[in-house]
Parts: sequence; C-alpha cells; structure tokens
Amino acid sequence: MMPENLDIVRFAPRGKNSFYETVLTKVNAYLKTQQISPYANAGMWIKAIVMLLLYTAPYVLLVTGIGANNLWIFLGLWFLMGWGMCGIGAAVMHDANHGSFSSHKKVNRSIGYLLEMIGGYSVNWKIQHNILHHTYTNITGLDEDIDSITLLRFSPRQPRYWFHRYQYIYAWGFYMIMTLFWMTVKDYIQAIRYKHNNLLIKQKVSLKQAISSITLYKVFYYGYIIVLPLFLSGQPWYTIVFGFLLMHFTAGLFLSCVFQPAHVMEESPFSLPVNINGTLRMEDSWAIHELINTTNYAPRSRILSWFIGGLNYQIEHHLFTGVCHVHYRKIAPIVKATAKEYGLPYNEQRTFLQALYRHAGMLKLLGRK
Repeated sequence: MMPENLDIVRFAPRGKNSFYETVLTKVNAYLKTQQISPYANAGMWIKAIVMLLLYTAPYVLLVTGIGANNLWIFLGLWFLMGWGMCGIGAAVMHDANHGSFSSHKKVNRSIGYLLEMIGGYSVNWKIQHNILHHTYTNITGLDEDIDSITLLRFSPRQPRYWFHRYQYIYAWGFYMIMTLFWMTVKDYIQAIRYKHNNLLIKQKVSLKQAISSITLYKVFYYGYIIVLPLFLSGQPWYTIVFGFLLMHFTAGLFLSCVFQPAHVMEESPFSLPVNINGTLRMEDSWAIHELINTTNYAPRSRILSWFIGGLNYQIEHHLFTGVCHVHYRKIAPIVKATAKEYGLPYNEQRTFLQALYRHAGMLKLLGRK
C-alpha cells in the first residue's frame, strides 16, 4: 500500500563525482557543443502534426459518412485511430506533459491536453507517471505501473496466486483493455486515491475539481467518439461500438507492449526500501535505481523509435526526462559508456520482438516463483 507521505522514502545520496553527476555533465556538454536545444526540433513538430492527423483524419472520414460505405473501410478507420492514439500518447503528449516538448510552459500545457482529447486526464497522468513511476520505478506499493490488478503479478515482491502460472498467456488480453479501462473508470479511482495520499493537492487541484474536470472531459470524449458517429456515420450502433473497441484494443495492446518490456524484465532487481528509524531508505541512489530497473530495446530501429517517441531508449528517458525524445538516440552511447565506466549494468535487448519474448518469460517466471 502506498504510504500517505511519500517524503519518508529516501534514496541513497548520489555522492560527488557519481555516475549521475558524470553522465549529466557529459550529456549537457554534448548538447552545448553541438548547439542542440534539449527541446523539440522541426522534426518533432512535423511528427506531432502527423500523429494528430493519423487520429483525426480517419475520424473525420468515418463521422462524415465518407468512409462508412464499406464495413471493412469503416472498421479500418477505427483501427487507424488506434494507431493515432498510440502516436499521440507516446510521441507527442508524453513529452509535453514531461515539460520537454517546449521551453514554454504554456506550449507544453496546451499540447499536453491532447491526452484529454483521447479520453484521459493529464493531472492524474502526471501524478502516476511523472511523480510515482519516474521516482519509484519498480518499487511495489509506490509505482502504480506495476501495482496492477490481482490477476497480474509484475513484481516478485507481490503476492503470488495459483492463477499467475498462466498470466504469460492471459496478460495480453488485459493489455488490450488497458486504455479502455483508463478512459472509463480509472481516472475516477485514481483521483480518489490521490486525494487520500495528498497527491492531488500538490497539483493544486481539489477532489471536487478533479471529479468535475474528469466528468467534463469524459462527456466531451464520448460525445464526439460515440454519439456523433451514431448520428452522422450511417452505421448501426453495434458497428460503431465494435469499431470503438477495436481502436482501444489496438492502442491498449501496443502501448502495453511498448512500456512493459522496459521494466518488467528478469534483469530488474525490484528493490524495496528498508525502514530505518521511521524513514524508508533505498540502498541505491535514484539514478542507479532507475538504471538497473530499466531496459532499452531495438536501438537500431529508427522507424519504431520514431513512432513510439523514443521510448525504446527508456534508460535515457528516465535519466533525462527534461530532454525531448528526438535526442535520445544521440545521447544513448554517452549513457552506455558512462555506465560501463562505473561498472554499472546497461540493460538492452537487440530487437522489439526479443524484448517482448523476454517480458513474456518474466511473466511466466513471476507466475511460478
């Protein structure tokens, strides 16, 4: 269970001339020498437009009835929107809500609201992702990315039940409904929990404001994604519902496959803090904890990296959240060399499929040990 006061959790001091201090110096020197802004470049802005069009163009076609004449074309448009959701979520709003898209807070805030457009709530996202996941990666009870439903066991520190023996088979079905659950009830559940843990107030939002905003955004989302197609597309309601589910199953499965192999892997130690005089203390410094609990994959796949917002360079993302993902490929060799210099592991899988295979193996291992 998450402690009510996260401030009682302490990482070990990073120390002078530490790994993190060294890698920060090297990366900053590289950006300065190459005269590279850590924020979005022209290619990033073009990508943002492409991802937005990948979601909105199929929607316009299906809601106007232009793409509704043929059932397969109609469902294909929903399928494309699922990939558009992935692109917006992983490669656009993700950077914006980390504050790394632009040096201007208003620009980041505006682009970050794309999450609301696809059914989410950015306040909750920032708490779960920026605060909990990026600070307490793979720590059971603190990182909500691994604290999932009882049917899924993502850490050796979590209780194991008999049905977990089969989770390497059925987990993919739950991955498919990830965004669907998120766009329906998850935001409400999170808002109530974050109120209890004093996390909402740190975002200067009350529970009443959060519930009102979530409801307003959900009404807007379901209004344009379900109600308008019902009235305008000319397709029967069950076809529209099927298309809607197809969109979410596509986005949920792919996004889960992007994020899960980055952390739920056999190489991750899943360390827990030790209670010392009422303070929960981690053995490692924050940067080393992030390094050893994170895995990169497919470093040579530029197409995959372009589409998923550089999240295959998950190590660089965790260490440099303030740097836009378009720069990860260039700074990755610096991080890898520095880790080697300090005798630290740099977990990396050669391909995306290999990473998925290793993740499935970890699910199987967690179900049996």
